[in-house]
Amino acid sequence: MKSADKSISAKPFVKWAGGKTQLLNAFKKYYPKALEEGKIDRYIEPFVGSGAVLFDVMQRFKIKEAYIFDINPELITTYRVIKKDVEALISYLKELESKYLGLEKEQRKKFYYSVREDYNRNKLDFTSADYSERAIEIAGSFLFLNKTCFNGLFRVNRRGLFNVPMGRYKKPTICNETNLRNVSKVLQNVLAFYGDFSACKKYINEKSFVYFDPPYKPLNVTSNFTSYSMDAFSDQEQIRLANFYSEVDKKSAYLMLSNSDPKNVNENDNFFDELYQDFNIFNVQAKRVINSKASQRGEISELIITNYNCFLEGREEYERCEIL
Repeated sequence: MKSADKSISAKPFVKWAGGKTQLLNAFKKYYPKALEEGKIDRYIEPFVGSGAVLFDVMQRFKIKEAYIFDINPELITTYRVIKKDVEALISYLKELESKYLGLEKEQRKKFYYSVREDYNRNKLDFTSADYSERAIEIAGSFLFLNKTCFNGLFRVNRRGLFNVPMGRYKKPTICNETNLRNVSKVLQNVLAFYGDFSACKKYINEKSFVYFDPPYKPLNVTSNFTSYSMDAFSDQEQIRLANFYSEVDKKSAYLMLSNSDPKNVNENDNFFDELYQDFNIFNVQAKRVINSKASQRGEISELIITNYNCFLEGREEYERCEIL
């Protein structure tokens, strides 16, 4: 079995709305105790995004193999490129970084939109995440845009085209060589797949820890900033996910899911209470980061749902924790 490598310090390589880096300290309290006991050797993440929990789990516990999924083909391609061709990607990014930082403001703007236009044009016929000769270019452009766009926000329109304007960073770090190499080392035991969350089912067994981080249910109109992909994650999709959660629970795997808490805006909204009534529902505090108005970025509650009991600090025994 592979031992956790404490000498590596890999962190998410992409900025991602809804990323869990700031919540890791809170999340650790809800990990299954079986992780520390070495009873789990497989990690699965059906909505990988920036992979904050992936990198935390892979570096802290003895995980033999991991399987990650996402419906964003460029994101999955980037994971695969970092795993297989990190040095080629670094060279590509360093060239982009050198060109971009050497330009004045107006020239930078033209450069950014030129890369964005090429990225969108090239991705029109890119409907799968197969590893191809264009993979390094796709991954490099994806990361460049992510590091230089407004607020590091990844968003596409209904046609699947990236439409975020240029950011105002004076000297953005486009190529973090050290972290990319560390990420590559962690990913050697990770298989990345382009596809719907349900595709993970065949990899789940009794020694698996599965973390679900779906697109959150919007708390209001403004919190739904469009989408990470051209396919919106509606209430019907939330219901489909809840049914899938119940289905794979029968595999005796350890399941953990996070989502928004509708009670932030309506204390009588029992949407998730009803969907996950057979499981444990916990409440954690998180900072709102997806909002154009700084005054509306504050602490709100989020939900963590598990199919196992959690031992929380301050409690004397394993027990069910109701929504606060």
